Amino acid sequence: MDIASAAPELDALAVVVLNAAQTEDVLFGNEGLVSRLVPGAVVLMCVTVAPDYARSAAERCASRGVHLLDAPISGGSLKAANGKLSIMASGTPEAFRKARPALDAMAETVFELGDSAGTGSAMKAVNQMLAGTHIAAMAEAITFAMTQGIDPASFMKVIPHCAGTSWMLENRAPHIVSGDYTAHSAVDIWPKDLGIVLDAARASKFAAPITAAALQQFLAASGMGLGREDDAAVAKVYARNAGLKLPGTDTQS
Repeated sequence: MDIASAAPELDALAVVVLNAAQTEDVLFGNEGLVSRLVPGAVVLMCVTVAPDYARSAAERCASRGVHLLDAPISGGSLKAANGKLSIMASGTPEAFRKARPALDAMAETVFELGDSAGTGSAMKAVNQMLAGTHIAAMAEAITFAMTQGIDPASFMKVIPHCAGTSWMLENRAPHIVSGDYTAHSAVDIWPKDLGIVLDAARASKFAAPITAAALQQFLAASGMGLGREDDAAVAKVYARNAGLKLPGTDTQS
């Protein structure tokens, strides 16, 4: 049975797709599932989208008697497989009540951030601002270290034990050391996510120059044909510009 046929029997529908366009198609397109759900069902929108889109989606669901929980996820594929995600959720008390069994199955931690959609997506934007800039900063630091005679393996022996470390550094830099850029989180995720951050910042007349600089590095990586590689491959942009040879590469990046 396909999901469209099963929709009338669902109490809860979790949507985990790439972006707002895919979410729109799944929920409200020609074969949109919201119109097939029974009144009182809940949609868990576990997608990184703009806060304004989350609010709009919630309003359109409500017009059909369907609840929407703005519930972006964080944690990556490994935590997802083990039900250990963190979820930044906002929505009505009834949306939370209806979604609770699904939340408990999917997530290790659920942050309840308010009674209306949009706040969950806003918090995810804050997280992505930090995560994206941390990855770019890690790439800059590990390649800068190479210009100072410090190889990536030595970098990893020291920096994770110092104040300059971050979760992203400790998670992504080993990919550079090993030369393995098999995608766990792809480069092409970041132009979308940091674009959401900068759109929200612009709407609030908030300057975010560090985020803007990080976005340019991910765009450069994508332009080099690295979009489907792991996001640690942003280090190849720095290596190319500095004439460096990263581990596991045959030539200068």
